[in-house]
Amino acid sequence: MLLSLLLWSTGLAAAPQEVSDTSTMQAAEARPNVLFILADDYGWMDAGFQNAATFYDTPNLDRLRAGGVQLTAAYAACPVCSPTRASILTGRHPARIDTTDWFGAPQPDAIVKAGREGAKRMERFQKLALLPAPYVEHLPQEEITLPEVLKGAGYATFFAGKWHLGGDGFEPETQGFDINVAGHVRGGPYGPGRYFHPFGMPNLESKEGDHLPARLAEEAASFIETERDEPWLCYLSFYSVHTPLMGRADLVEKYKKKRDDLGLEPSFGQEGERKVRQNQEHAVYAAMVAAMDEAVGHVLDALDRSGQADRTLVVFFSDNGGLSTSEGSPTSNLPLRGGKGWLYEGGIREPCVVRWPGRIPAGATLDLPIQSVDFLPTILAAAGVAAPTGVELDGVSLMPALTSPASAPGPEASGRSLYWHYPHHGNQGGFPGGAVRQGRWKWIERFGEGGELYDLLADVGEARECSAEHPEISERLASDLAAWRNRVNAKMPAPNPLLADESDD
Repeated sequence: MLLSLLLWSTGLAAAPQEVSDTSTMQAAEARPNVLFILADDYGWMDAGFQNAATFYDTPNLDRLRAGGVQLTAAYAACPVCSPTRASILTGRHPARIDTTDWFGAPQPDAIVKAGREGAKRMERFQKLALLPAPYVEHLPQEEITLPEVLKGAGYATFFAGKWHLGGDGFEPETQGFDINVAGHVRGGPYGPGRYFHPFGMPNLESKEGDHLPARLAEEAASFIETERDEPWLCYLSFYSVHTPLMGRADLVEKYKKKRDDLGLEPSFGQEGERKVRQNQEHAVYAAMVAAMDEAVGHVLDALDRSGQADRTLVVFFSDNGGLSTSEGSPTSNLPLRGGKGWLYEGGIREPCVVRWPGRIPAGATLDLPIQSVDFLPTILAAAGVAAPTGVELDGVSLMPALTSPASAPGPEASGRSLYWHYPHHGNQGGFPGGAVRQGRWKWIERFGEGGELYDLLADVGEARECSAEHPEISERLASDLAAWRNRVNAKMPAPNPLLADESDD
């Protein structure tokens, strides 16, 4: 089935390349616009279309879902933000390009240096058995990005919001975007007013009363409504719902009342050494979700007003799982286990919708496991643009499955392995490790400790570890994961020399 899926994808991607030079104008006119909406730290169970019992209200995301295909097994390539964001733009796995942690996380050499100097900074790493692997702290310029390819095919390219893929010399403008609004090195809204005026972000003026998600949506809507002469890519990358936890006062009051009317109190369980939230009732987080949803609605309305909705491919996705074990633990991902920073499903499975009226059936569901590396080849196939030559992509085009979801391979039959590599100690309590999903089975390796096997179709919450019952499956998946790491030259964590220093004293 893997071969059939790949052939299916390859066949669709190849077809548009057959357009002759004499029909270039017609082909360009037929090319869809692309609106990619990326949320930050937004969990699988945070949207109404995924969770009818959610505490949060998401009418505009639900409206988007009603017009498109919901992907129920869509995965980020990493449980933290920067690596997943790099994978979307390149179609390549973070392990392949060494962008495996959020940009700004401590490097192993800095940890050792601080420890040997007796510095308190990074102290939490200095007693751990394994140091995190080294990683590249920007999206390398030699990587070919989605906006670069589309721009070369005549697309206008626009970026607004969170970048977090590098600073000087690595901004959105250097990676294929004609316009950049608010994208810079920082991973959150850490300017003077944070989510409120003044923002302190590049190319984003504001006034008293401005709220960041609404302003980003206004910028995106303006681009959509004025850009008519050529197809366009609008990449709207919300800072929402990343910390700091701040909401509009009217929305916070709305959800405080809703929480009180429902009689909800915070509930926590345990995940390793961290407390993990068990329910959704955080009024400020709910206000942040609602404001982002309103902003999505504003952009969808701009598509409708400008008459471009029917020729626009829209994707909604999140960069990692909901924040449930740290920094206020504002949301719950149950029934999924864990959250941001963890290799369990709560850290990597994302809400996802793809809409393209007339090409993708409205209201359909696709259960095929997919990963963020698949978006680049999917969008290029939809646009009739050839994939970059000489580049080994890790993703495949999903267009065959999206256009015919009823006949797409199911979770057990796809035959494709999805991989994760996170050789770091997450801020949210996660462990350095890797994972592979193949069909119903998922193997998680805790580096230096051993592995865990889960049957996701029977146990999506990963509550029952079953490697002892299926040793042959465990062995096969462990071998598959190790072989993949070798193929992509994945960097591994190393023993902590600071512990050896102590033993020598």
